[in-house]
Amino acid sequence: MTNTTDNAQVIVDTALRSAPPAELQPGKVYAFHTPNGVHKVDLTGDDYKDQPSRKTGTTTVRDAESFLAYWTKHHDDNSEVYADSERLTVTAVLDANTADSARWAGHRLHLALRETTAWRQWMHQDGQLMRQEEFAEFLEDHLPELLEPSSADMLEIAQSFQAAVKVDFQSASRLSSGQRQFQYVETQSTKAGQKGQLTVPETFVIGLIPFEGSEGYKLTARLRHRIGQNGLQLGYKLERPDEIRRTAFADVVKAIGEQIDTAVMNGTPA
Repeated sequence: MTNTTDNAQVIVDTALRSAPPAELQPGKVYAFHTPNGVHKVDLTGDDYKDQPSRKTGTTTVRDAESFLAYWTKHHDDNSEVYADSERLTVTAVLDANTADSARWAGHRLHLALRETTAWRQWMHQDGQLMRQEEFAEFLEDHLPELLEPSSADMLEIAQSFQAAVKVDFQSASRLSSGQRQFQYVETQSTKAGQKGQLTVPETFVIGLIPFEGSEGYKLTARLRHRIGQNGLQLGYKLERPDEIRRTAFADVVKAIGEQIDTAVMNGTPA
């Protein structure tokens, strides 16, 4: 004997399958009875609208000029800006909370500064000793950054080190002029025993742009050397590069702060 409940379910299933298709309107939520229970169709999402209901996402830029361009286009009176000196980032929450109500805080602008190639290369070699040929090549590759002495004078110094590869450096002394003088003896067969000297500056000044799109800054480099079994090794030690880096970041933040009507807060947003 057929169960009455089973017969009723068959009738319902048949009715559902035979029901004509219905057109649903975006912006509403629909619920349907199915053999497996209630099925909900939510048509309120952004996929069913001509345009999103709000701005979302984080845009990353690399310089202050780009930051200001995006900020000008999208900020409002309640937008917030945070600067993090440790991470070297500036973040704007364009849809930040108001004084009276919460907002999504999902539309953000992020300035992530990127170090220039020249800055990275000078930092990489900072405090490292190189063979005299390598040191000379490094100077030649970075002539545009050499300020004092001039790049022409530093090129001459580099060429002098390249020419003095077959010599035996014996000593180095500091002159009253602030230069370093290296004494050597020729080792070539035709000039064996002939003595000579090379004079180079004790310090030299370079100009570097720490971040893409930022200003340039002067740094002082002190000459380092070592005379040992491997011959003469040369290098440099930069004076307070971290301080220059912090100053460069502070100047970027200042440049942004001078162009917007919102206080730049120290920290990171939630």
